[in-house]
Amino acid sequence: MVFALAAGLTAASIVTGAPDGPGGSGGAGASARGQGGVRAVHPAAARYDQLSGDGLARQIDAMQTHLRGGPKDAESWAGLGSAYVEQARASGDPTRYPQADKAFARSLALQPRDNDVALAGRASLAAARHDFRGALRDADQALKVNSYSQGALAVRVDALVELGRYKDAYTAAEKADSLRPGIPVFTRLAYVRELRGDPAGARRVLLRAQDSATSPSDIAYVSTALGQLAWNQGEYGAARRAYATALRAVPDYLPALEGRGRTSVADGRQKAGIRDLEAVVRRYPLPAELAALGEAYEARGDRHTARGQYAVVDTWIALARANGVATDLDSALVAADHGDVREALKAARAEWDRRRTVHTADALAWALHRNGEDEAALGYAEHAAEPGYRNAAFFYHRGVIEKSLGDDGPARRHLRAALDLNPGFSPTGARAAKAALKELDPTR
Repeated sequence: MVFALAAGLTAASIVTGAPDGPGGSGGAGASARGQGGVRAVHPAAARYDQLSGDGLARQIDAMQTHLRGGPKDAESWAGLGSAYVEQARASGDPTRYPQADKAFARSLALQPRDNDVALAGRASLAAARHDFRGALRDADQALKVNSYSQGALAVRVDALVELGRYKDAYTAAEKADSLRPGIPVFTRLAYVRELRGDPAGARRVLLRAQDSATSPSDIAYVSTALGQLAWNQGEYGAARRAYATALRAVPDYLPALEGRGRTSVADGRQKAGIRDLEAVVRRYPLPAELAALGEAYEARGDRHTARGQYAVVDTWIALARANGVATDLDSALVAADHGDVREALKAARAEWDRRRTVHTADALAWALHRNGEDEAALGYAEHAAEPGYRNAAFFYHRGVIEKSLGDDGPARRHLRAALDLNPGFSPTGARAAKAALKELDPTR
């Protein structure tokens, strides 16, 4: 049973994850980590496909050996730090983050001036820890040294997105595209376009990225982005085809496996979907994935097993916090639907104080609703819609809030919008949306 595997989590088996991509809870399975629930290949998400775990370990061993013989090589210390960041993301070992921090500090001590490689690496570390202000600061410092640093240009876009500065993020993505076009920049530009309500433009950019993808890892990465974009628009056939392309390129590519699993659950193939999600959770037991699997179990009527998945989220949160990762959005999204609603509200408010994104606005709106504070909730739900981003879970949350306030017309409109956009956005949320519409229109 997946719960038995996940219940044995230790600090070394927690993946601390990457900045949030587009999404929202609806239940929590449609989390902030993916487009409407699937882990976004929002480029802030880890490129952990580029090297296998063994490949990263060999790379780190080689760097360590080199540095034992040449400990004053600032560039190699920066490279080692970046490798530690990737290993933390890929292997689920958050203890690598402090090691990365030390490696970057060593590089900067050896070369305090003009060390854009270490500064860009440190920016990536800050983003991985969800310290987006720190990420933006370090990225800006790196770009003062080297305005063409692709790593710094990319992290700068990520940080601006995760701070809710979408106009600035779009400008930064366009500038990065003009300076260093390539897959890391294309996928970021696509994500910002989707956030601004332009999924067609996002798809054009991703197809441009697909044309330039040659390695298996890049093909898997971009194909998964296309799959997630299609899934978010309720285009399940296109999503399946894109995930199939990704999995042909890299057969065990977890983001594509997760996307395929969620797509299968969304269009009624629960057995296949649960099988894929179980495989993901065995290797990547993060709150969004655990909650998605729990909701799939719940949809098939197995509430006991579902509760086990939700319970493991608390373990993840405690361990991630112990290793310096801000997790309040994760906790708010899951707890609002499957845990302590007061703690969900506390967590969402803390996250809102840190960064005011569409995802934190949606999470805070939903947590306020779950605590009976619908007047306040509506303002945050409206804020979540401001950039133009179309997300089924967001529509669902807003519709439920409006229904609670007696605003039946807007409630109908937003609940229908959720189901029209992505009818399977969440196994439990979609079911609740249909029930709410039936209450509003009992004759339908």
